[in-house]
Amino acid sequence: MRRNFNFMPISFPLFVILLFLLFLLLPLLIFLYTGGIVAAFSRLGFSPGVGFLLFILILVGSTINIPIKEVKAEIPFVQNRMVNFFGVSYRIPVVVSENIVVTMNVGGALLPVLISVYELSRMLLSGHFFQILITIVAVIIVTLFCYIFARPVKGVGIAIPFFIPPLITVLTVFLLTRGNAASVAYISGTLGTLIGADILNLNKVVGLGAPIVSIGGAGTFDGIFITGILSVLLI
Repeated sequence: MRRNFNFMPISFPLFVILLFLLFLLLPLLIFLYTGGIVAAFSRLGFSPGVGFLLFILILVGSTINIPIKEVKAEIPFVQNRMVNFFGVSYRIPVVVSENIVVTMNVGGALLPVLISVYELSRMLLSGHFFQILITIVAVIIVTLFCYIFARPVKGVGIAIPFFIPPLITVLTVFLLTRGNAASVAYISGTLGTLIGADILNLNKVVGLGAPIVSIGGAGTFDGIFITGILSVLLI
């Protein structure tokens, strides 16, 4: 007879110690995470106070999705419902929806895009037209690589290995420019990931098997947001 065994890979006392250390280090980890984001915004020209405010807005915005459009799914979404009749339970399939709602997450996509537009406007007002040209080229390169590596995953969405967008962004910016590199890295990382991984793959959401698809839907841990922050910190 085949049996399934569940076991803990480490001893219970060691597990308790590690759990205790995690609780001790949790405030430090939160501080480092927040501090890293604020530091990235500081390199983009924001004061520490504004950087922290942006972090809070992004954190809150990660819980908000704005509907953009509806597309018809390849297969209707069916949900099983139980009906009891004279003590007997029957499983009845019911069509829940035939459409997929495409949304944009405020914290994971909308706010990073607005920050990118702000950085571009600063370049324009400062007369850094060559820097804008470099930024456009960087966006195109990051978009191309993100589109190549992005894959639709049923029940999940459009997925891409988390390290690829920031790695490509940093390498691209390093080769193209030295001055104002933080702004170029943030804009190209954010817009390149958004366009290459999400927008250019919207035609594939009809077969993902999910009634709602959110661009930037993982909030603060989504690829769009993380790519922008990591790119600025690594450049």
